[in-house]
Amino acid sequence: MKKGCGRIFCRLLFFAAVLFLLFSHANAAPEEDYSFDLKAFESKPFEFGGYAEIKWEHMDLNKEGAFYTLNFNDDPRSTLDRFTGTLQLGGRYKKGIWAFNGLLNAAGRHDNNGWSDSVDIFEANLSLKPTPFAIIDLGKKTFKWGKGYAWNPVGFIDRPKDPNDPEEAMEGYIVTGLDLIKSFNGSLQTVALTTVVLPVWEGVNEDFGEKDHVNFAGKLYMLYRDTDIDLVVFTGNSRSTRFGADFSTNLTTNFEIHGEFAYITDYQQNYLSEIRASTPRKGSIKKYLAGLRYLTENDITTIIELYHNGAGFSESELANFYQLVDDADTNLQNTGSDTLFHTAESISDMGYAAPQLGRNYLYLKINQKDPFDILYFTPGLIAILNLDDQSFSITPEILYTGFTNWELRMRMTFLNGGNHTEFAEKQNENKLECRIRYHF
Repeated sequence: MKKGCGRIFCRLLFFAAVLFLLFSHANAAPEEDYSFDLKAFESKPFEFGGYAEIKWEHMDLNKEGAFYTLNFNDDPRSTLDRFTGTLQLGGRYKKGIWAFNGLLNAAGRHDNNGWSDSVDIFEANLSLKPTPFAIIDLGKKTFKWGKGYAWNPVGFIDRPKDPNDPEEAMEGYIVTGLDLIKSFNGSLQTVALTTVVLPVWEGVNEDFGEKDHVNFAGKLYMLYRDTDIDLVVFTGNSRSTRFGADFSTNLTTNFEIHGEFAYITDYQQNYLSEIRASTPRKGSIKKYLAGLRYLTENDITTIIELYHNGAGFSESELANFYQLVDDADTNLQNTGSDTLFHTAESISDMGYAAPQLGRNYLYLKINQKDPFDILYFTPGLIAILNLDDQSFSITPEILYTGFTNWELRMRMTFLNGGNHTEFAEKQNENKLECRIRYHF
């Protein structure tokens, strides 16, 4: 086990104190007015919304971890505090067959290392619907392909989710898209074809892949009886060709299962070989996911997913990298030479610093709405387990929404594992997060 149990115990006491305060307030919550205005459901030409958020994070740093060594070698410390303010604005304007959709995200962050900020256009696209069966999109758009909750192996033209916050908005890519939709009366109820043209040029989608290419993606959606099915393909020279399929179906009204499978051809990757050199490899890989979502009568929601990432590193490849960092730090301390240290930094940039960089994972999320009749209160838990090295992160959380348009959330994340395992080598030993978000 890791050090810092005293600090963790204090965090848990603080966690319990806030929980008690929320209980007290929830029992005194005012009665709801359940009347409604039918006009509120009418379609409006202009819709606008978003949120403003303040978040504080306190991290106890993992001084024995590889990424602490790489990131704080010149500035050793035991804790890191970060304040973040975020403003997200979204809008839609519709007139006739035309519609414009936009989503802007602006954030400012301050921690012990200084100030940083960013302004990103997540979406900005023009949509044309000349007939009820066809939609044309032009501009920046997020597609959200796939049925998985924490990961999406078939999300070929989407950015990866954060499994700890998979429902948060993601930045899209600049595309031209066409949707064709047809409904039927038989067992096959709906068929929809989505085709996408995604260019990668100077200043356009540069982070997607190799520049100066135009890429194509397509998704065939079918609703057969009560089962959603997608067949997905991507081809282009910015990334290798890939094929995928997914499904989602309800076995009962409160029990859903889903799955995804992706086959990626000619996948190129550099890894750290046993002789401590960056070594390229190329070949076809598979990614797949199987999951379920179950809702009990007392509003307990459970989500479980098993994920195989063929693009990840094996347990031994990760252990080789962590050993390299240990040896580089020892060499630097004993001889003053930083050559091996710079090698470790370079290898880290090859993908070893990415989240969920292993091959096999188990994801679990559990939450319950209004337990013990405490209104507006939702406790929950998120756990991610690396099935290869048995390291894990576990995050209990509490969410309170008793104030109109306000959302209060507190989380405490613990990371643990054996020597030279993924979560034991992270930069943080644990993290406390408090978030206040106002929706408008």
